[in-house]
Amino acid sequence: MAVEIKLESLSGEQSEGVIGTIHKTIGDNINSDEVLFDIESNKGNTAVTPKIKGTIKSLDLQVGDTVKIGDVLAVIEEAEVNEEKSVQVQNDIKEEKKESPTEKSVASTSQKQMLQSDITVIGGGPGGYVAAIQAAKLGAKVVLVEKEFLGGTCLNWGCIPTKALVRSSEVYNDLKSAEEYGLSAEGVSVDMKKVIQRKNSIVNQLVNGIKYLMDKNNITVVKGFGSLIDKETVLVQSEDQDIRIQSKHIIIATGSESSNLPIEGIELPNVITSKEALDLDTLPERLVIVGGGVIGIEFAFIYAALGVQVSVIEFLDSILAPCDEDVCNEISQIAEENGIQLYTSSRVESIAESEDDQCIVTFTKDNTTKYITADKVLMAVGRKPVYNGMNIEKLNLKINEKTRGIEVNEYMQTNIPNIYAIGDATNIIQLAHVASHQGIVAVKNILGKETKMSYTAVPSAIFTQPEIAMVGICEKAAKKEGIDVEIGKFPFAANGKALTLGESKGFVKIIKEKASGKVIGGTIIGPHATDLIAEITLAINNELTVEQIAETIHAHPTTAESIHEAVLASEGGALHFAE
Repeated sequence: MAVEIKLESLSGEQSEGVIGTIHKTIGDNINSDEVLFDIESNKGNTAVTPKIKGTIKSLDLQVGDTVKIGDVLAVIEEAEVNEEKSVQVQNDIKEEKKESPTEKSVASTSQKQMLQSDITVIGGGPGGYVAAIQAAKLGAKVVLVEKEFLGGTCLNWGCIPTKALVRSSEVYNDLKSAEEYGLSAEGVSVDMKKVIQRKNSIVNQLVNGIKYLMDKNNITVVKGFGSLIDKETVLVQSEDQDIRIQSKHIIIATGSESSNLPIEGIELPNVITSKEALDLDTLPERLVIVGGGVIGIEFAFIYAALGVQVSVIEFLDSILAPCDEDVCNEISQIAEENGIQLYTSSRVESIAESEDDQCIVTFTKDNTTKYITADKVLMAVGRKPVYNGMNIEKLNLKINEKTRGIEVNEYMQTNIPNIYAIGDATNIIQLAHVASHQGIVAVKNILGKETKMSYTAVPSAIFTQPEIAMVGICEKAAKKEGIDVEIGKFPFAANGKALTLGESKGFVKIIKEKASGKVIGGTIIGPHATDLIAEITLAINNELTVEQIAETIHAHPTTAESIHEAVLASEGGALHFAE
């Protein structure tokens, strides 16, 4: 049957684009997930897949042609079911005398597929897909295994979608504050369904971008659950097929999942994790967040900005406990000014369901039992490594007893020489950009380019309002380790650009090693903090001194000038601020 392939959508919800690349020609066979066209628009590239399998019968477009939503791009003669089976790669796999339960499931299928690779990456998150691309660019034959969606938790249910919600909440706040800027905005409201649609559109655009990169770099992507049969064989299982991959090297990049505490009532329908919180298309009136770490506090600011009554219950004596005391105090004050109720040094005892489907949260603070009711309870108590069901015990792959992550050396190598592990599965630092860098380090070592992983200059970004970013050693850690330091601070209230933005809260803090004058740490709370931290990260990574930064001209008027002023403050005094 002939099927017309039409242009259904473009990046950034654009209505038209230009044909950038045509990957197939008339007469070619094409699979449902193969890229047929790359279409360029003002908001990025879109990889068009046919979503059916068959033979291309008509293809009248040329590179440079303009196409619009709804245009027919090609005509494909859809393959019959028996034709699909006939073109699969099929090889009989010799059965071993002793089979694990996982291997028996392979033996039960009459058709089996075998692939060969130099490097097999298990997990398509920011660590896995970056490792795959790096390996392919260095000439390796790469197979990437992903059980759900390319981009992993970060792209689909973490970093990117939360930042989309952060931006929606920021715009909503700006519209409500229009009068402060001499403007008028009436009838401002939140349409949560459209907020979620925008979030999903951004995620889909980026996922399609990764698919495009996989195709451009000739990376074979296999969808299914990956496990280890032996140190050179990966079994991938999905609903419709089992595939074995013979691989010289394996990189485990299986990520992490939400942790939960053993709290009575945690299984109630209105108790959710961050994953469900990203798809709430109806705002709750009241929300209780259990956990005052990065995930919990980011969601607290998002939902409070959208008009939800938010309460945060944190076991420790401060929210965002790893931060310095001055940062914790600053963000706590700002949170409370934004209507977020904070209960620190508090322990959740149970969650119950009322007759009207409300959640009743029982917790203790100062030896007193307290109660809060809410429409939803968000559990945000951290994440744990994922590697269950992968047969790592069979291979005696070593697990770090303290962190419960897969143990690796500075080359990202496990105790089995040809198997590497990266990202949250190692539970060293649970950050997407750390996973990506670990992936690059692992690949370089596999391919003979000796590289060590360093955690000296790893920036952290917290998307509260205002943002928080940190890198290197913090002030309290420096004191604990007995490092003699000098501190330079500069408030955004004295920065011209921050005042024009209407975002004057917060400060920049520079940690200088007194003996050498080198920058060894920095913290920023304020506008553009997560972008500004890159300068301090670069300084630490290259062992720059505060004098070298002080001698660097910073553009005016910019928020980056606050870094320059904080550096000057560590050297004897800022120019534009006096205490």
